[in-house]
Amino acid sequence: MATKPILARLDLSIAPRARFARYTVLADYWALTKPEVNFLIVITTFAGVYLARAAEGRDFPFWLSINALLGTLLIASGTGTLNQYLERRFDAQMRRTARRPLAGGRLKPAAVLWFGLALSVVGSVYLAVAVNVLASLLAMATLVCYLFFYTPLKRKTPLCTLIGAFPGAMPPLIGWAAGSGKLNFEAWTLYAMLFLWQFPHFMAIAWMYREDYDRAGYLVLPPDDYVRARLVNLQTVVPLLALVPLSLLPGLMGEAKFYLIGALLLGAGFVYYAAQFVLRRSNSAARRLLAASIIYLPALFVVMVLARG
Repeated sequence: MATKPILARLDLSIAPRARFARYTVLADYWALTKPEVNFLIVITTFAGVYLARAAEGRDFPFWLSINALLGTLLIASGTGTLNQYLERRFDAQMRRTARRPLAGGRLKPAAVLWFGLALSVVGSVYLAVAVNVLASLLAMATLVCYLFFYTPLKRKTPLCTLIGAFPGAMPPLIGWAAGSGKLNFEAWTLYAMLFLWQFPHFMAIAWMYREDYDRAGYLVLPPDDYVRARLVNLQTVVPLLALVPLSLLPGLMGEAKFYLIGALLLGAGFVYYAAQFVLRRSNSAARRLLAASIIYLPALFVVMVLARG
């Protein structure tokens, strides 16, 4: 007679654990997509769509922009997932990435591989059907360059940052292609801005986690301390010196005056924290530069969109 109450208590205790396990698995698959990176991708892709339509004097297409963002996010999520599949053994050797779902052993490699492939294929087809072929081709080119050029080069040469910046700057181009069906000088200006922004952004990350990268055998920075310091300084300062005047170009091409003011203020702040990092080369200075870069990029694109409103 006492068996049923005992089984009932066991069922009640097991159910929450099962729900928690399912939640954990879903959270792990969500983490594979790198949502923190996708946040910046959404903003820059949306800006590309919006600015392309504004440049042609056409109404903003709400559903087209939703389709463009969804398709781009699917491919970006697939790229992030496949990147973690390819680097799972090396991620396990780094403190920063050892707790990732695949590196931590919580998900099986085969499941992650199929998940990444599914996201990438669905995203590519979705962009081609719901948006246009040009946007889809640009997104697929981003995936190929990131996975098959940038990812393996991280273990071979510090030039990987340069190579990785080419696919990394694609989101506004994808958005522009979605909005107008073609690319023009203004679209490539947005591309160039994002291309240059990546260098100080990644130098901050590379410096903060240089010991982790060394431990896993990544050559994102040279092993020699003197050469390493020179490369970090070069790739932090020189791209910024080009980025700040380039960011003013939309204002000189007829945007609202407050865009020029906003771009100058944002650029001045970015340069300040970059200078602090170059002078000190400390983890705290690198952390502040990283934060400044994360604030700068979306803020600049938001100001640009508002100037066209």
